[in-house]
Amino acid sequence: PFEGVAWTPRPPQGPPQGCFACIAKPPALRQASPVLPPSSAVYLMESKSCKGDSLRPAVPCKHSVEKKTMTNPTTVIEIYPDTTEVNDYYLWSIFNFVYLNFCCLGFIALAYSLKVRDKKLLNDLNGAVEDAKTARLFNITSSALATFCIILIFIFLRYPLTDY
Repeated sequence: PFEGVAWTPRPPQGPPQGCFACIAKPPALRQASPVLPPSSAVYLMESKSCKGDSLRPAVPCKHSVEKKTMTNPTTVIEIYPDTTEVNDYYLWSIFNFVYLNFCCLGFIALAYSLKVRDKKLLNDLNGAVEDAKTARLFNITSSALATFCIILIFIFLRYPLTDY
């Protein structure tokens, strides 16, 4: 049907240019014109200087165009400190307040534990950490002194002073 038409092979193309999204999907075909007679089909064929298909025009990668138009995009992400990792020693403070309240140290530890919880709600991480250290110190002191007193009581109950 195409007598006298010389077919020229396409030059070998290198790797496809553009991003993966554009390479994976071929560009959409143009709206085809009504049925063409065979004699006009010669104009649709590819010439030697044409690099793209005449039915599928070479469309530049829209993603690379977007990258060229954007100048130094910056994204600001505000990262708040993770206040859930600050231990408030609340249960230990309640235990010391109820059972081992030696010289009111358990009560003081409980007060600092509540301050830690308040500062965590206000996102005051540095203040919460400092108060958590203080609450831990009072809990350790209260537990150690109360345990020491309980051990002394058991010793004196087992061996009364009249035996010495």
